[in-house]
Amino acid sequence: MPIETVETLTFECETGNYHTFCPISCVAWLYQKIEDSFFLVIGTKTCGYFLQNALGVMIFAEPRYAMAELEEGDISAKLNDHEELRRLCLQVRKDRNPSVIVWIGTCTTEIIKMDLEGIAPKLETEIGIPIVVARANGLDYAFTQGEDTVLAAVTHRCPEHRILSDKQCKTERELLTDSPTRQTVSNYWRNGSNNHPPLVLSGSLPSTVASQPNLELKRQSIQVSGWLPAQRYTELPSLGEGVYVCGVNPFLSRTATTLMRRRRCELIGAPFPIGPDGTRAWIEKICSVFGVKPEGLEERENQVWNNLKDYLDLLREKSVFFMGDNLLEVSLSRFLVRCGMIVYEVGIPYMDERYQAGELALLRDTCSRMCVPMPRIVEKPDNYNQIQRMRELEPDLAITGMAHANPPEARGINTKWSVEFTFAQIHGFTNAKDLLELVTRPLRRNDSLRSLGWTNLSV
Repeated sequence: MPIETVETLTFECETGNYHTFCPISCVAWLYQKIEDSFFLVIGTKTCGYFLQNALGVMIFAEPRYAMAELEEGDISAKLNDHEELRRLCLQVRKDRNPSVIVWIGTCTTEIIKMDLEGIAPKLETEIGIPIVVARANGLDYAFTQGEDTVLAAVTHRCPEHRILSDKQCKTERELLTDSPTRQTVSNYWRNGSNNHPPLVLSGSLPSTVASQPNLELKRQSIQVSGWLPAQRYTELPSLGEGVYVCGVNPFLSRTATTLMRRRRCELIGAPFPIGPDGTRAWIEKICSVFGVKPEGLEERENQVWNNLKDYLDLLREKSVFFMGDNLLEVSLSRFLVRCGMIVYEVGIPYMDERYQAGELALLRDTCSRMCVPMPRIVEKPDNYNQIQRMRELEPDLAITGMAHANPPEARGINTKWSVEFTFAQIHGFTNAKDLLELVTRPLRRNDSLRSLGWTNLSV
């Protein structure tokens, strides 16, 4: 079915349902990122089975999260909420002694109206450990938005930013000797210590990946003051007036809103550093805000594209269809258009057009540059209708949720699970090859099968 070239992006909304993973899965990567944390998921046995089985919990390293199960001994009905949660948190303190305990509220806590926000401050005082409440339930949030709710809650615990003069900073360093306080003082921006205000980046990335944006910005004489979340809860960055923040993931819109409205930070609205084109645009936007002229970015981007030539030859003029799952769809579609693909449809569970404004503008410019039609963007898509559209369009590749891969495969359409992009390292210049490895794997697999004489690859 041909697609007409249009001048603007087309936005639609269909069923209003989130056909995605449960957002409590965010604990799988957040507990690894915040090394001194412990996550307590308050839900049913079903929630526990999901975390154990669907995510493939590592067997060689005991994870730092547990379940507070609401089953036969319902802590809201038969037992006392406060006392039961106190017992569990005391056990966590005894066994692990974390710097912070994060309560993850599930659908059940929403339905039975558990007052987690009311209980947490009292218990925090009793046990002497900070307790952060995040309601990452599947009723209100899509898959990756679980991280968004946790980071929005952690934002309130970040220290207040102050601007110290050189004399004040020197005096405080002489008076304060304990390392936690020294860390806090080092987060303050001294007048004249940098050529720009403090910059905090938001988004949970592995330490090896997070170091790459730090180095790329350092090449442009821009210093990153901290990350949200930090590797340790005790190292959270200072926030407040005069602090600039920029996101690295497109699903952190609530965190961005909290940073602006509650902590009075300045948000840098940029495309996201996914793919060499997005990484360059992300760095250029930060440089423009700080009045820094970027150097060597065009050469850096071209070098990456040259190293991806074999992948680009395979993807050129191929088509792709996004069913919608993890909110990375717009960024991935923009990158694949730049790789020479045609994107028929971008399904996405939730679209914040303000937070993704920079990404949407880059998608529009990329489609114009590559002389391809702009995709239609469907928020909360109806999966049945999408399958019908795929049958008409016959894309070369469909990027789907795990639960929706079989119908396209049965119709001879190559599929790739979108959850793999969530857990893969896809940010920055150096990870572009790994990103294209994921995208091209189904296509390369079928090419190999055809070379062996397999002609009918559908079920």
